[in-house]
Amino acid sequence: MLVVKNLTKSFNSPSGKVTALNDVSLSIKTGEFASIIGKSGSGKSTLLSMLGALDVPTSGSIDVDDIDIAKLSEHKQTSYRAKQIGFVFQHYNLIPNLSALQNVMLALEFGGTPARLRKGRAAQLLSDVGIDEDQQMRKPSRLSGGQQQRVAIARALANHPAIILADEPTGNLDSETGQKIFDLLHDLSRSENTTIIAVTHDMDIAGKTDRTFILKDGKITTK
Repeated sequence: MLVVKNLTKSFNSPSGKVTALNDVSLSIKTGEFASIIGKSGSGKSTLLSMLGALDVPTSGSIDVDDIDIAKLSEHKQTSYRAKQIGFVFQHYNLIPNLSALQNVMLALEFGGTPARLRKGRAAQLLSDVGIDEDQQMRKPSRLSGGQQQRVAIARALANHPAIILADEPTGNLDSETGQKIFDLLHDLSRSENTTIIAVTHDMDIAGKTDRTFILKDGKITTK
């Protein structure tokens, strides 16, 4: 269970104080697929960063299974990101000089998987998301956008995360491929009981998730 209470994030800019998130509260059950929508600058990416312990709030709490991750030490936050969170980025963020298989193996290394088990698990994860053996040996530049996003999802799943945070996961894909990626994420939330939170501009996709949160000017306006 993810419970966010009174989350606020402010910072100073040359033009004065900016409040990116303003007293945001929400809750998402384990295994739910939730979407967060809103215009550019509404605070979506800031919220995702908070949930992934990439940044700390000015005030408020983020409880994951009754542990406030905002209050963890830097070392424990690093461990939390590696073992509890899977990130799926709009631009994939794959390492270009590594093969698809090596990209996933690297995530397993960071998560503490023994060396002898990494290749087999990485290959299975890639197979599960539809990347065949030949494609697994290719570098990202030799894969289509949809294939790269599938590799990114396999990487996100590497360490059995409790939560997957997806930032515009279909933003660079055509509608058909985007729908396939959405279906893949939806199936994962059901089969693995993984909580998935996706920031998206795609209203068609947002309308098919279990929950939809609308962010406007740093505040949740609908849920």
